[in-house]
Amino acid sequence: MPDILVVGCGAAGMYAAVHAARLGCRVTVLDANDRPGHKLSITGKGRCNVTNACDRDTFLQNVPRNPRFLYSALSRCSPADVQAFFEAEGVPLKTERGRRVFPQSDRAQDIVQALLNAMKAAGVSVRFGARVKKLVIADGICTGVQLADGQICHADAVLLATGGMSYPRTGSRGDGYRLAEQAGVTVIPPQPSLIPLETVETDPTEMQGLSLKNVTLTVKAGKKVIFSELGEMLFTHFGISGPLVLSASCRMDPQKLGDYLLTVDLKPGLTPEQLDQRLQRDFSAQLNRDAGNALHGLLPVSMIPVMLRRAGIPASQKIHDVTKEQRRALGAAVKGYTMHASAMRPIAEAIVTRGGVSVRDVNPNTMECKKIRGLYFAGELLDVDAYTGGYNLQIAFATGYAAAAAMALCSPD
Repeated sequence: MPDILVVGCGAAGMYAAVHAARLGCRVTVLDANDRPGHKLSITGKGRCNVTNACDRDTFLQNVPRNPRFLYSALSRCSPADVQAFFEAEGVPLKTERGRRVFPQSDRAQDIVQALLNAMKAAGVSVRFGARVKKLVIADGICTGVQLADGQICHADAVLLATGGMSYPRTGSRGDGYRLAEQAGVTVIPPQPSLIPLETVETDPTEMQGLSLKNVTLTVKAGKKVIFSELGEMLFTHFGISGPLVLSASCRMDPQKLGDYLLTVDLKPGLTPEQLDQRLQRDFSAQLNRDAGNALHGLLPVSMIPVMLRRAGIPASQKIHDVTKEQRRALGAAVKGYTMHASAMRPIAEAIVTRGGVSVRDVNPNTMECKKIRGLYFAGELLDVDAYTGGYNLQIAFATGYAAAAAMALCSPD
């Protein structure tokens, strides 16, 4: 029975601990926090988007960085496998728009509790308040860890599943990067991903709190389209957020934000010609009204002053005085509301971290470090991240499972 140490009691760590124990390992989980699955308990606004009910190829299309690294892990632990695991643990699931899978209860805590119950049933030991100071490495082999209090914990294998640097109040302080670098592993500098954007324009501040549905967000770098999707977004006091913006941020280089043009099509179901016909009909029915009071059927109230200003139409101008050029300018603004990103929000506000342990230093079949035997990685600590929709949690579960299966084959000293 190999002795396994799992550093981190998050999604990847708990899932790996359960499966390693079920495969016959003696497993101890070490976590610097005083509670398990803290970040997991707040994901999906407290609902926990567990996975995405898609096939492997579709899944990989939603991983912008290093998708091929996940091919083997997803083959062994698919979204269907994750769903089966939680339902077997007594958590009924449901699938919503975009194939997003949630617990029927809409309670992320049910997912955390299911993992805790499974660990307990499998005989996993958990030690909270146990912060790892450094790895114990000799002759290219990881044989355990040293805790902050000086205690040495020996093991046949060590799995680092400490998360990234997003939501540091949940315990993601970047400890895993420090430990990986100590082992000589390349760490790609962490950056925010799935992150709201601050904008050069102040328009969003006027519309803060406004949520848009069924709009298309397109991001261009020069003439190249790097992102274009239909979905939801939100205006905030600093700029823009929401699912579309978070996903778009995955494709944007934080060091080159000035190169990007963000365009929102507020009426993607209408061609420019159809929209112009719609405006003509609306205007014909309200010829004597002020422009500021004539667009309520077309646009949200807080957006009307912004769009009129962009079209060069004073809010007090009568509809019968609106020229063809002004009307077409309004249509162009509705079909192409443009913004420029000035900054990404701080990494502490990111849903996941971009960067981390270089996949070039990790065996994709086993998650074992290529440089240090007996050292494994899983979850957000790896330089692999995906769009919103349950993909990132699935990556945590799949890489955790791959590491567990490999660690179970370690030979005890």
